[in-house]
Amino acid sequence: MFFKLNGVTQRLTGVPAAAACSPQGLRPGVPPARPPPIFASPTKLVSEAGSHVEYLGPNRVSHLQTLFQRSDGVPVHLKGGVLDRLLYRSTMGLTVGGALYCLVALYIATQPRNK
Repeated sequence: MFFKLNGVTQRLTGVPAAAACSPQGLRPGVPPARPPPIFASPTKLVSEAGSHVEYLGPNRVSHLQTLFQRSDGVPVHLKGGVLDRLLYRSTMGLTVGGALYCLVALYIATQPRNK
């Protein structure tokens, strides 16, 4: 299958249609550069740190596992302490307030206009 390039595409790419497309399809482009990993990024470059690399913080997985797996009757979304309770209550408050606001707006929208 041959593809035809229009005049605008030929001018933008700077190649004739025969050079840009082949019967096998479009030519592959330049392979993208691989991005650096996000979660295991050291705080320093390897060349600066030598053989020892410091990461963003200590490993707290075992501590968090014991905290969240403890059977104390507290829901898992509140086991983080005061900050979790504050976030939960503010989220619930905004949700209830938004629902009430929507109901009031619907009530106002259903009222006939006074002329």
